[in-house]
Amino acid sequence: MVKKCGLLIILIFLFVTPVIAAEFAISFEWGDIPLCTSGQPNSVPNPRFVLSAVPEGTKFIQFTMTDLDTPNYNHGGGTIEYKGNNIIEPGAFTYLSPCPPSGSHSYQWTATAKEKTGFLSGSIGTAKAVKIYPE
Repeated sequence: MVKKCGLLIILIFLFVTPVIAAEFAISFEWGDIPLCTSGQPNSVPNPRFVLSAVPEGTKFIQFTMTDLDTPNYNHGGGTIEYKGNNIIEPGAFTYLSPCPPSGSHSYQWTATAKEKTGFLSGSIGTAKAVKIYPE
């Protein structure tokens, strides 16, 4: 009887315990962009992004870059149609490169997964990655 109760408890635990899904994440490499430390950014192709655990239902991913040391400067970004490819190669969009006027700054890329594009399209997941430039 004890063995049956133990087995029953294990079965209940397996069916009742929620499965924790992996969290949407991105990583990136700056790639082959011109060195810039003048404060005058260049228009360059996006970095190579590697995505993981992209939320189910994602049709578009919006990428934006923020200089964490100068957050009001708009570096732009781009929106791509997501077709299940978890590697986004350079050239999918252009943005204004990192270009700290002196020293180095921390930059954050944010990837926002969406079911549709447009002003009223809501986010179904967000991932962020930070790197220093120049490295």
